[in-house]
Amino acid sequence: MINTTTRISKNLNAQLQAIDLEEPNIIRKSQKSITCIKEALSRLKSFIVDYKFKNNDDEILFFKEIKPDIFSKLIYYVEIFNIESRRPMGVFELQHNYICQELEKLTLFFNEHLEFYQYYRMRSTLLDDKYFLRGKENLHLYQDSLMFYADPEFSTSHDYMVAKIIANDRLEAYLNTELEVLSLKASNPNWGQVGSACNSVLQWTDSKTSLIELIYAICSAGCINNGHCEIRELSALFEQVFNTRLTDIYRTFLEIKIRTNPSKFMDTLKEALLRKIDEDLSEKVLSLIFLISMWF
Repeated sequence: MINTTTRISKNLNAQLQAIDLEEPNIIRKSQKSITCIKEALSRLKSFIVDYKFKNNDDEILFFKEIKPDIFSKLIYYVEIFNIESRRPMGVFELQHNYICQELEKLTLFFNEHLEFYQYYRMRSTLLDDKYFLRGKENLHLYQDSLMFYADPEFSTSHDYMVAKIIANDRLEAYLNTELEVLSLKASNPNWGQVGSACNSVLQWTDSKTSLIELIYAICSAGCINNGHCEIRELSALFEQVFNTRLTDIYRTFLEIKIRTNPSKFMDTLKEALLRKIDEDLSEKVLSLIFLISMWF
């Protein structure tokens, strides 16, 4: 099971990363992402319907971790599409209030499902056999029974709830980032005009993960304002300079921290710089040899 589900997940992540790099418009990006995720879920369902789980632990692993990880992406992008397509265009107060209302909805969801939220956050396993095994028809435990009855072969009573929690975490980070951007724009009227001051458009062509790694490195080293610079401020500047959008900055940094090589991009920069120095030194040595030979 793990090999197949991992392959589906990796392929999906690669598609989503490509969309993120190629599509700057958040609404179109959401639409394209939703299409890819639906296709991945369809492949996942086709596999699971015909798959015989080895034991209860195998089935619990799928419905508690594997499916929610992919399904949460669908929930997230659907929410982003709905939020951004209805987002008002106007003054700071109007947009600020709109985003705050969306954050309040997340808080309301949290409060309504506090018991299960705590169960999941505490990594409890006591009720896993009731929450994440198919065919457990105890209506008192259902958080979203309609989802369960819609597709009992591919759903349990709570796998949707786990996906919703994961999606809400990402959504909260996104909305808070948008609030910070609005505040920056309100406090700095010239914010967003950096790119227009250049004669040519500069565009970041490496991965956004690499750019975020660079931003955190600069901020952590205290290179800007003697260390008095926030990640969001620096990332907003880089967004403008390089004509790109950096969403899920904090989540991406979490992923960077757990990589086998957390400083992958920094190492690449160091290697490139040393290579450039070696090349320049070699050219100077050759030029010096040539000049010396001219004297003899």
